[in-house]
Amino acid sequence: MSEAISRTVEDGQRIYLGGFTHLIPFAAGHEIIRQGYEGLNLIRATPDLIYDQLIAAGCASAVTFSYAGNPGVGSLRAFRRAVEDGEPNEVDLEEYSHFGLVSRLEAGAKDLPFVPLRSYVGSDYPEHNDAIRFVENPYDDGIDEIAVVPPLKPDVAIVRAQRADEDGNAHLWGITGEIVEAAFAADTVVLCVEEIVDRSVIRSDPNRTHIPGTVVDCVVEEPYGSHPSYAQGYYDRDNDAYLEWDEISETHESTQEWLAEWVHGVDGRAEYLEKLGTRRLLDLQPRSNLSVPIDMGDY
Repeated sequence: MSEAISRTVEDGQRIYLGGFTHLIPFAAGHEIIRQGYEGLNLIRATPDLIYDQLIAAGCASAVTFSYAGNPGVGSLRAFRRAVEDGEPNEVDLEEYSHFGLVSRLEAGAKDLPFVPLRSYVGSDYPEHNDAIRFVENPYDDGIDEIAVVPPLKPDVAIVRAQRADEDGNAHLWGITGEIVEAAFAADTVVLCVEEIVDRSVIRSDPNRTHIPGTVVDCVVEEPYGSHPSYAQGYYDRDNDAYLEWDEISETHESTQEWLAEWVHGVDGRAEYLEKLGTRRLLDLQPRSNLSVPIDMGDY
């Protein structure tokens, strides 16, 4: 992970950390903090705890997003301090709906100049975001104007999947969110997985191969790299961690103490997991819920 981040990330870049509640790349975000990057435009549909931590560490100068909160708990406190009080530094905001932001990624992935959205008609978003514009409808179907959003092409997308081969062909299941769109839209892709497997495993179920190795630049095997979020089939969401973060992040000072202990105070994810403890990890083991097998036939 250390090598992948140092080879791909630079100060001032547009960085997308993918994953919608599921497969959030926390380990990669912590490595970005450890390496001290600054001036990043952090882009994500749901900033979640990892962006709160990156903002508190002073890594961000801007956030492009479509929802900001500690899911099921409340506000992201470090995010709010940066916006409202400029602590530790001011951040610029660019806000979309979920569909609007994912549509921007889709436009970037398909190399389109824009993508139309019906959902912004009648909303207040265009009043607060100059990138959301209305264009004349070229077809005579009763709609005069339609809202459009521009393409989004992050400099680097860091995405996770359950498993991949060494070439970066990745199996992904569960809530895929915007992971695939981000991988295809970005200039550089860092793929982080729970395990690297033999090519025969990937070829055994081609319908799960949502990310092909042709768009991947770096592959990192990082077990539990999404904790405290989850990786379906590998471990559950650590709900206690989300509740604890609400208290940990109550002040800038207490947030910095946590970062000093859990990010700067460990060499990487393996040491983080050792510090977390075996008992907590065992409590997150999912119950087996196997789907009915299918016959893939010859291929």
